[in-house]
Amino acid sequence: MRSTFLLFIMSLIIISCTPPPVADTIYINGNIYTMDEENEQVEAVAVAKDKIVFVGTKEEAMKWRSDHTAIIDLEGKTMTPGLIESHGHLMGLGYNELNLDLMDVRSYEEMVERVKDAVEKASPGEWILGRGWHQSKWDSLPKNIVGGFQTHVLLSAVSPENPVYLSHASGHAAMANAKAMEIAGVNQLSVENFNEIEVQGGEVFRDEFGNPTGVFNETAQRLISKHIPENTPERDRMALELAIKACHRNGITSFHDAGVGRDVIELYQKFLKEGKLDIRNYVMVTGRDQVLVNEWLEKGIYVDSSHWLTIRSIKLNCDGALGSRGAWLLEEYTDMPGHMGHETLPMEVVSEVSEKALKSGFQVCSHAIGDRANQEILDRYEKAFNADTDASENHRFRIEHAQHLHPDDIPRFGQLGVIAAMQAIHMSSDRPWAIDRLGEKRIVEGAYMWQELLKTGAKVINGTDVPVEPIDPIASFYASVTRKTLKGEPEGGYEPIQKMTREQALKSYTLDAAYGEFGETIKGSIEVGKLADFTVFSKDIMTVDEKSILKTVIEMTIIGGKTVYIR
Repeated sequence: MRSTFLLFIMSLIIISCTPPPVADTIYINGNIYTMDEENEQVEAVAVAKDKIVFVGTKEEAMKWRSDHTAIIDLEGKTMTPGLIESHGHLMGLGYNELNLDLMDVRSYEEMVERVKDAVEKASPGEWILGRGWHQSKWDSLPKNIVGGFQTHVLLSAVSPENPVYLSHASGHAAMANAKAMEIAGVNQLSVENFNEIEVQGGEVFRDEFGNPTGVFNETAQRLISKHIPENTPERDRMALELAIKACHRNGITSFHDAGVGRDVIELYQKFLKEGKLDIRNYVMVTGRDQVLVNEWLEKGIYVDSSHWLTIRSIKLNCDGALGSRGAWLLEEYTDMPGHMGHETLPMEVVSEVSEKALKSGFQVCSHAIGDRANQEILDRYEKAFNADTDASENHRFRIEHAQHLHPDDIPRFGQLGVIAAMQAIHMSSDRPWAIDRLGEKRIVEGAYMWQELLKTGAKVINGTDVPVEPIDPIASFYASVTRKTLKGEPEGGYEPIQKMTREQALKSYTLDAAYGEFGETIKGSIEVGKLADFTVFSKDIMTVDEKSILKTVIEMTIIGGKTVYIR
């Protein structure tokens, strides 16, 4: 009896000596959307170190306050879980800020003028590099076109002493000037004798006389790109720093890096060690380096304990892009009879990598835009799952883009548990001209099928494919819920039945995106115990009228409790 009484007294002493819970930061007076179905909107969030410690009412949150707690008044702005870019190219984003950014050019002539200006600032022989042009988005095409693309003549005229290489916005085609082709030994005679391996899965565009026009599609790009001098370590570091800052400005707290080689992985590891990797980076090892893939499959997944760097997926590039007519189709292109795109990776490689990845705990992320590519990959995934049912129980395999599907394949995403990593902004940018490539029937029945995929139980995760598109998540959110171009066209949106609800769209950028990287238990929603990653918007994107969505800006970005950006 006496011992029980003593234990009771001691417990009271311990309780009385325990300091009250303390938060480093408390956020109040905002529209806070948690993405937690049991607690969808709250008044306040408290953070200690890099974790969320309280979610609920403002009154209760203040119990976590001390003399050292920072109180952040959101002043009516909107807070959500930190946005996750589910498919982009981090170094491409950085280098787009270092090289010529051609995303906004509206004609071939304007692109030539940009190059002319760059040549005037460059030394003779210095390579001029750029990316972002898209002939289908121009206001008009030049008079001389071959296969739907411009020729190099005007470009070469303004850059006689400088090799020029300009990547298409999609990254699946490029344009070179005469000097670059001269350095690469590409001429009429050499085109006839190219090593078949170099252009398998690609195409060198030629005029009626057999001369190369300057446009290189898919794998044929390597004929020129292999001659471009490698980037210096200094420029790589500069590009990565710029990319991280660009993510912060756009409210991005995590990034799915879609296809990374050995040198870039080493750079990320250096930044992590130096404490400079200020973006949570989920890396896909590029399938273009089979030696590197096998090395990672052998040594297994890597997850940084602080969740800044994760390497546990493999990116396979299986077809091209719709804009360059490289997407692999079941039937011919409507605007190019007889052409069905390109299989840029043998499907037996997809089978082999999928089987090995399941055994090693790796996720496979296959690029597929055309319906043939999507179907072939689903077939290979299904075969691998059936061959190893235990390992495939939580596979999280993905198809990147899943842009154009055969109607019969749509239910398979839900049935197989395959994640559709789609970029809503592609619909906004591409839909006006995509109908020329596919025709109305294929567009209506199988293109950008967000709602149909969600109905199957599949996860649809969102992003921009930066630098194919600007990293702006607000534009992609707008496209998700309106199915319109950024000019607000057409009235009612393209195929409006496929619109996402605002809740679905936000989830595709947060909780479902976290699921897409095995991270839903640590981020993607505002819940106690999860990482304190938040994005703050100037307007309530969940309730404002459609036109006001595009007028919204990022006010603040918080990663791990640290404010990394304030407008």
